[in-house]
Amino acid sequence: MNYKIPLSRPDITQKDIEEVTRVLKTPYLSLGKKYLELQKLIAKFAGVKYAVVVNSGTSGLHLIIRALGIGEGDEVITTPFSFIASSNCILYEKAKPVFVDIEEKTFNIDVSKIEEKITKKTKAILAVDVFSQPADWQELKKIAKKHNLFLIEDSAEALGSEQGGKKCGSFGDAGIFAFYPNKQITTGEGGVILTDNKNIYELCQSMANQGREVKDEKWLEHVRLGYNYRLDEMSCALGVSQMKRLKEILRKRARTAELYNEKLKNIKELEIPHIKDGNKISWFVYVVKLAEIRQPGDIGEKRDKIIKEMAKRGIQCSNYFQAIHLQPFYKKEFSYKEGDYPVAENISKKTLALPFFNNLTEKQIDFTVKNLKEVIKK
Repeated sequence: MNYKIPLSRPDITQKDIEEVTRVLKTPYLSLGKKYLELQKLIAKFAGVKYAVVVNSGTSGLHLIIRALGIGEGDEVITTPFSFIASSNCILYEKAKPVFVDIEEKTFNIDVSKIEEKITKKTKAILAVDVFSQPADWQELKKIAKKHNLFLIEDSAEALGSEQGGKKCGSFGDAGIFAFYPNKQITTGEGGVILTDNKNIYELCQSMANQGREVKDEKWLEHVRLGYNYRLDEMSCALGVSQMKRLKEILRKRARTAELYNEKLKNIKELEIPHIKDGNKISWFVYVVKLAEIRQPGDIGEKRDKIIKEMAKRGIQCSNYFQAIHLQPFYKKEFSYKEGDYPVAENISKKTLALPFFNNLTEKQIDFTVKNLKEVIKK
């Protein structure tokens, strides 16, 4: 369907296009100067020592799990309210994701419920900065240290978010950003691993490049099991160009969120996004929550009807996210059922993502809000 207003849209400038085409005029289309430049730019921005650019945030999470030696029989505590990659990456190494329910307001993992899930098999906590809202990293670090666990930060959605003045992506033993077209910056597909640990860095760098030794130039010698998780030079050039205007991008997204907040704040049927004290968010998506109104019918069904009716009016909206434990594969594999994680399930029925991207105009926002009010009343 051709929407008048899509859910998201990448922000590609003429300068971005020129940077990509400039690479195409060179003989270096992989592992070139732009690949190295992008790693340095992101590491400096996040305030970490090392960065490894890869072909997706999912690949980055997989390599972190593997680099930490997490494998068959191990358990990793994580959230059921996230994009599915944050749990799938654990399964790739035959470990088990152990879910902990979420907070009602922030949608992040509820740290008060973590310790009761820790067993002798627990090796790590993988927390997610959901919708660019930083998780409670100070408490997570305390719990991880107390129980001698690795701490992994899935900051795929939070490039530019901060907690206490510290950038997301820098709190755990390792973390990731992702650069899919709906993210703050894009490389098409793409992601990056972030860490201050040299051993994690070298293992991830090697495994992303078919298991070649990082310090060696022997192209056909492979010292460990590796993967082709490299990001091509054209994509890296796009990433470099986008990183150079990140401040501008984040300002645009903040302005769009502020406009939505102002225009939606008095609609009693909706709750606008909550920002926890001490957090600064970089606005990955704009997700409102349907309020608890005492009317007959399932609230999830009402939300879905709103999405369908908005689509008829040319405005693309979406649910965000479905609870991972109720995804068909997870129900089949682990016998999860409704009621296992009630907060995540409740939130997943109420969330409504509105059109949100860098160059969304106030006129488009007004059109969205006007129609949303009409659909809710209807």
